[in-house]
Amino acid sequence: MLIDELLEIGSRNQFRRWMPDEFAAKLKLTHASIFLSFRAKSRNPVVKILGNAAGFFDSTEVYPERAKRVERTALRMTGDGCRCAIHRQIELQLSMKTTLARQLADYSCALRFEDLSKEAVHEVRRRVLDSLGCALGAWKEEPCAIARKVASDFSAKHGSTIIGTNHKAPPDWAAFANGCAIRYFDYNDTYLSKEPAHPSDNISAALAIAESVRATGQQLVTAIALAYEVQCRLCDAASIRARGWDHVTYGTFSTALACAHLMKLDPEKTRHAVNIAGVAGAAMRQARAGELSHWKGVAFANAARHGVYSALLARAGMTGPGPIFEGQMGFEKQLGVSLGNVGEKFAVPFPKTENGPATMILRTSIKYWPAEYHSQSAIEAALSLRNEVGDPSKVKRVIIESHDAAVDIIGSEPEKWQPKTRETADHSLPYITAIALIDGEVTSKQFEPQRFKDREVWKFLQNVKVERNAELSAMYPGAVGNIVHVDLVDGRRLTKRVDYPLGHAKNPLKDPEVEEKFSALVEPMLGSDRAQKIVDLVWKLDEAKNVDELMRSIEFPNTEMIRDSSTPLGMTEARST
Repeated sequence: MLIDELLEIGSRNQFRRWMPDEFAAKLKLTHASIFLSFRAKSRNPVVKILGNAAGFFDSTEVYPERAKRVERTALRMTGDGCRCAIHRQIELQLSMKTTLARQLADYSCALRFEDLSKEAVHEVRRRVLDSLGCALGAWKEEPCAIARKVASDFSAKHGSTIIGTNHKAPPDWAAFANGCAIRYFDYNDTYLSKEPAHPSDNISAALAIAESVRATGQQLVTAIALAYEVQCRLCDAASIRARGWDHVTYGTFSTALACAHLMKLDPEKTRHAVNIAGVAGAAMRQARAGELSHWKGVAFANAARHGVYSALLARAGMTGPGPIFEGQMGFEKQLGVSLGNVGEKFAVPFPKTENGPATMILRTSIKYWPAEYHSQSAIEAALSLRNEVGDPSKVKRVIIESHDAAVDIIGSEPEKWQPKTRETADHSLPYITAIALIDGEVTSKQFEPQRFKDREVWKFLQNVKVERNAELSAMYPGAVGNIVHVDLVDGRRLTKRVDYPLGHAKNPLKDPEVEEKFSALVEPMLGSDRAQKIVDLVWKLDEAKNVDELMRSIEFPNTEMIRDSSTPLGMTEARST
């Protein structure tokens, strides 16, 4: 039955009319002799099967399983030499027509600033402002200084500025150094889905290439919206952390596409940028397991560096292996996941929707407190109970009911109850909640060693328990709820539940609140006038001819003095309710 089906389809395929050597030449295969040899054995059926395989794989988006059956049938009917040729044909058709990499490339090349909604454009501005604030606030932290020192050892003719300096490093190194600063305080934005992410991590890569190629503000805004779209859609498609892979793995693809877009690469070179990014971009989840290190805060910066590098190589003509997602040794098989029909989200022409294409940024959330996002609602709940609690010594026990994702990521490992590094402390649900109750605020001060290593705090943590709540788990990721119970020594129980913390996509910060967060981070470093100038430039980002003025505005007046200082900088204003 399958053979009849193949031959029927083959009758409509012009390939079947070609002589085998001509067929090989059309496909640009060098081994024409292979076709001559199998023609002598079974001339007509093989030519027809090859024609059908070629034609059928043009339609693998519609008939993927039937196309695989075509391949298997063709292989059974041919010898070893023919099998090799068939595999080449199938790989060629996949890489050229139907792969996710091709769909992403087509989408990237088609997207224009005019396609974006006003809401999406404004949200990009907000995320750039928020990210620059996070970067400047964390500028003096140890891993940021290390990354900056390494990157500053290199210069480039068409380089990109390292934030806070006037030094132009190679774009990939600048993306790494700046990405470290954006991410390190764990204060930049968040997207929650099957795989969580911090999509503003993409901004360091986009900013680096935008400066290098002298892109306009509109082009930068479009590239950032594109990166958000790609990373968030991939996060929707499949979780990879349960299989031991880190969420930043998706960032290699999103940053490569954003950079390719800014470089104005054609679809073919863009596809190769994606392939190069993917083949060497898988990151291990150990970065977020056990006692955490600097790498937790810089893992995406490395993904961004690799994404930039991949696009630079593709621009120069380097090719990457494909199909990178669907291949025999590709992303899906090696990581043990299926991305399903995510390619449908990148259809070109763009489907007509209310907000247009590239709108995933509207579903992301800005953090109000500098801690892992799943703890944000617990912080808000604890701070709201602080006045009723009064003296922390009156607390007998704290119970945090949370959703599965929070328990698995920040509320289950023993290290969370005795944090020894900042990275562990800001990823500890028990510590973050307890310190909010004890101090009545959650700022960078709560993540300094003298605070999170305080023995009295560790003693308090012995009476903090984390429990799973099925209702909260069922609401996730639409809601990111926590319920905090505080049992007092006088027998009273105080309880507060928060499902949508301040800054969540369903409870967004207002523009003045985004500015307030930025100012609290930046004014101690640059003063109020300089901070306000940056704000003004960002709100007009889409009007800028290039990003030169913006990069100059975030240069510190005395870089060497600040570089030599070892005093950590954080938010000086308490964030409490």
